[in-house]
Amino acid sequence: MKVFSVNFLLKGKTPYKDLAPVFPDILKMLLEDIGQMPEEEEILQMLIDLNVADLEQNRKPEGYNRKGKVRLVFPMDSNEFYIKTYIKNQDLSHIADNISNMLTAAGIKFTTAQNQDVEFD
Repeated sequence: MKVFSVNFLLKGKTPYKDLAPVFPDILKMLLEDIGQMPEEEEILQMLIDLNVADLEQNRKPEGYNRKGKVRLVFPMDSNEFYIKTYIKNQDLSHIADNISNMLTAAGIKFTTAQNQDVEFD
């Protein structure tokens, strides 16, 4: 079965600020994997800096919610983030495995759920 969305649910009282050190690597890997790496280094650095600033203040960051193949979203109503594709033939298994490995290496406690509330227009 193809994976169209993966939720990374932070366990217990894991604060968002724990994601700050690993977030730049997650974002860079995601953008490279989906072919949406900005051509200008300044744009990538701005995306990283804005998100990491929020994370360091233990606030929900913007993520990467721009129009494209895949989005990285921090929903307002829960302690999690998710990746979701908007293309039916995109499988997120590889990206999800990479993010899981990065989170585990950073000592972040989490669980995952796949294909929750996936809708295609």
